[in-house]
Amino acid sequence: MPEALDEFPRLKLAHLPTPLVEMHRLREALRTQSGRDVPRLFIKRDDCTGLATGGNKTRKLEYLLGEAVAQGCDTVVTTGALQSNHARQTAAAAAAAGLACILVLFDTVPYAGHAYRKSGNLLLDRILGAEVRVEPAGADAGKVFAELFKEIEAKGGKAFFVPVGGSNPTGSLGYARAYLELADQAEARGLGKAVLVHASSSGGTQAGLIAGAQLRGGGPAIAGINVYRKDNAAMAEGIHALACKTAALLDVSAPPAGSVDLDGGYLGEGYGLPTPEMRTAVERVARMEGVLLDPVYTGKGMAGFIGQIVSGKYAEMEAAIFLHTGGMPGLFAYEEEFVPC
Repeated sequence: MPEALDEFPRLKLAHLPTPLVEMHRLREALRTQSGRDVPRLFIKRDDCTGLATGGNKTRKLEYLLGEAVAQGCDTVVTTGALQSNHARQTAAAAAAAGLACILVLFDTVPYAGHAYRKSGNLLLDRILGAEVRVEPAGADAGKVFAELFKEIEAKGGKAFFVPVGGSNPTGSLGYARAYLELADQAEARGLGKAVLVHASSSGGTQAGLIAGAQLRGGGPAIAGINVYRKDNAAMAEGIHALACKTAALLDVSAPPAGSVDLDGGYLGEGYGLPTPEMRTAVERVARMEGVLLDPVYTGKGMAGFIGQIVSGKYAEMEAAIFLHTGGMPGLFAYEEEFVPC
């Protein structure tokens, strides 16, 4: 099965395989809270992929930058919000590959924390040597990128564009491979019926996992927690479309329509905006398992994971696995949420 993934250019950047760790103390707490038995709880530590504090985008960037190098590009361009984990990992990947990196970050999250526009991922982007260009929320993205590509070309460069979150079929190959890795780990631990839950945003991680399940022909179920958009049904449709394109790259059958499990109940007011449930989840996992989550993705994802476990959604499962997609540097940009002023 992995042979299908080996047909694509890949620049090895990640520390793999990442650990699969059991969360004993959290399980006991949720068993007490819910008054019922709960599945064994695990965390898949994709915050340990290496590359500038790690995260899920590194797996995607292995294929994306592999394609960039194969095309002879010398400059990587990507985009996101100011505290984009993807931008930070792209800057690190470009540095490791010896490529220039330009980050076009849009100031779209209406968060007024004093460190949000200076610290966290934004600080690391600059330390990693990326050129950071900040655009206002209402900027014309098409015009911004058209002018930037002309500028790079005029200087004799060749640009490679990486979409938001690395979420296209090429990037999603990274999580098709990750699904094979996780499923093999679960099998080696003797876990039978299991579910893999994760924060879902630009869609490439969930789409890649779904395509990986199609490639493997079975394994843990896949469930996303929407931390990105209020139009949950449309977001699920977009993830399904991307999963179909990724499956087509791998020459496997497309996932059936309506097969994307996406819970929209934990987004709150919007992307990047804190919720009480997120704060509780971040502090609870830190103090029970010694694991740091982030305010934008894994904090809300873990809030959903805990809520689903307590509600009994996975009562029939032997194990529930949370995919830790990284993002810890974002804590420093949201310090007001956790430290009294």
